[in-house]
Parts: sequence; structure tokens; C-alpha cells
Amino acid sequence: MTLTKDQIIHSVQEKLDLPQTKSAQLVEFVLEAIKKALETGEDVLISGFGKFCVNTKKSRKGRNPATGEDLMLSARRVVTFRCSPVLRNHVNGGKPF
Repeated sequence: MTLTKDQIIHSVQEKLDLPQTKSAQLVEFVLEAIKKALETGEDVLISGFGKFCVNTKKSRKGRNPATGEDLMLSARRVVTFRCSPVLRNHVNGGKPF
């Protein structure tokens, strides 16, 4: 099952005993701060969780798998995520946070 933004808001609401509107604003603020940093090309490091990095890909040759037609893929920026050793250990059944 996938964790949704609504579920995160509900979890924050229960954990911090905040009204739903305040919890939603808090989650939205955090996500907007992350988005703005990534848009400007900054990396986002969340200790104990991981690092979101913006990487630049050069234009390159590609192929349409449906038709086999050659084409050029344009240069673009992509976001990658590398989890921290703490998170990796926790996911693999190690000691909790």
C-alpha cells in the first residue's frame, strides 16, 4: 500500500494533536520548502532519512520502443533520492530509529 499525503496529514494531526487544517498547512509548508530548494538546484538533506539530489542529464540519442524510430532526448534535470544508512538499516530489519 502507498502512503498518501492525506495519511501523512492525518498522522501529524494525531501525533501533535493539531486541527486538520493546521496539520495540512504544516505538511504543505514542508513539501513546498523541499520543492523550492529542488527547483533552484539545491540538494535537500534530511538527517536520518536521506538526500534528494538534482542531477542534470545531457541530451542523448534514444529510440521509441513501439516504432523503433530513433530520436533525440532533450537535456533535463532529474531528482534522485539516496537513503541514509540509518533508514536503510531500519528498512532491512535493524534497530529502530
